[in-house]
Amino acid sequence: MERLSGILIHPTSFPGKYGCGDLGDGAYKVIDTLKAAGQKILQILPLGPTGFGDSPYQAFSAFAGTPYIISFDKLIADGYLTEEDLSDYPTFDPAKVDYGMIYVENFKVLRKAFAKFQAINKEKKRKPAAFTKFCKENAWLEDYATFMAIKDSKNGCSWDLWEEELRTRSNMKLSAEVKNDVDFYKFVQWIFFKQWTEFKKYANKNGIKIVGDAPIFVSYDSSDVWANQHLFHLSPDGKPQIVAGVPPDYFSATGQLWGNPHYNWEEMAKDGYQWWVDRMTNLLKLVDCVRVDHFRGFEAYWEVKYGEPTAQNGHWVKAPGMQLFSRFKEVFGDSLAENIIAEDLGIITKEVTELRDTFNFPGMKIFEFAPFDMNGMYTNDDGQVVPNHTAPYLPDNYPENCIAYPGTHDNDVILGWFHDADDKTKGDILNYLHTDYEHLNEAVINRLLESKAKTVVFMMQDILRLGTDCRMNKPGTSGSHNWSWRLTYDLLDSSKDKFDSLAEATKKAGR
Repeated sequence: MERLSGILIHPTSFPGKYGCGDLGDGAYKVIDTLKAAGQKILQILPLGPTGFGDSPYQAFSAFAGTPYIISFDKLIADGYLTEEDLSDYPTFDPAKVDYGMIYVENFKVLRKAFAKFQAINKEKKRKPAAFTKFCKENAWLEDYATFMAIKDSKNGCSWDLWEEELRTRSNMKLSAEVKNDVDFYKFVQWIFFKQWTEFKKYANKNGIKIVGDAPIFVSYDSSDVWANQHLFHLSPDGKPQIVAGVPPDYFSATGQLWGNPHYNWEEMAKDGYQWWVDRMTNLLKLVDCVRVDHFRGFEAYWEVKYGEPTAQNGHWVKAPGMQLFSRFKEVFGDSLAENIIAEDLGIITKEVTELRDTFNFPGMKIFEFAPFDMNGMYTNDDGQVVPNHTAPYLPDNYPENCIAYPGTHDNDVILGWFHDADDKTKGDILNYLHTDYEHLNEAVINRLLESKAKTVVFMMQDILRLGTDCRMNKPGTSGSHNWSWRLTYDLLDSSKDKFDSLAEATKKAGR
């Protein structure tokens, strides 16, 4: 079993010349940096086009890519933009994504590129063969582009507020302007997939595998729900009947009310879960392996009645995980276990473990969840009180078939996590690692690299020893502090010593 390690950084966090990380030179410099540091994995968050709140886990489509990471420089190279087209692009903070700004400004630029695309097509009296081929091969594209074009014409309001013929997709009559916008969104997706495919080829050529992310649920206000209403638990007027979330847990005393509509699994089963097969097939074109978020929801999911103010008044409902993943195995073959990582965090039962292990999916281990008082006791998933030194999140206890992290995008960075601990816990952590505060990050990194876990992944912020102000997301909160951190060229260039240290530790650990 090959021992690997890598870094988690979302493309919106890549360094770049514009208001958001993109697939230009900064993306390729990240790959070069990972390679030089001896890393074999780039892990990212979901790639979908984000809406209100900017969360990559709430996208307008489970199939489409976010327009925000399209490289303008590549559009210039392809002849769809000029330097002059970007002359009025506003100044921005290179260390932070301003989603409000890029929502306005980046789409202005993309529409200029589309106008040039149309002008070229008119001159040549045909569209590029590659564009036509892309539209033909991606069945989801028509629904997505139509959804977004109508949504723009309705000032962005949710699809359940549209006129009945648009909401129900019956006898839709689209204006010439909306039809033109449908073509615009197709163009944007063609460019995204073209640039992403080039980036992935470069990563793979340099020995870097890309680990993607699939949220188990889709956003209510998405083309997925609008175009497939029969596959979700919706009332006749299109409103959700039941919504998703999780009960009270480590992150929230009232649970997390995500609000996503639940799947109508019985309806999905009728055609062999084809929507899911199509979704996974599309995703595995973009990435080499998929982290399946909230994996436990495929065994049983937390169901909350629509309209409840919190997730507390919900209950568990069985899901057809065995049937779904068996169907995946029919389609993807024996490589399925190499294609999926189970995000098996939260309330994990024997049934969830059985589902994961039946298909040999690696689970996840989070160092920050471990108890560090070796004289203490904790309550395990079976309700038994056992010694802390047996805890599954301690690196000493990691199995080979797992992916280990100090923390994920939902956790604080190592330094922030340590800062928030009480004095006794801080002492326990340092004693466990045999280190001091000054060398905390290196000690955590080394301990995970030396563990049995077949794969270890670190947040880029932890490699760079950054503080809690660089945290990627704080669950249960909203605001500009979430999803907005960016790596700057200056920080990347000035951190060679940290990447050299990582390379040495990685080699020493046999990864």
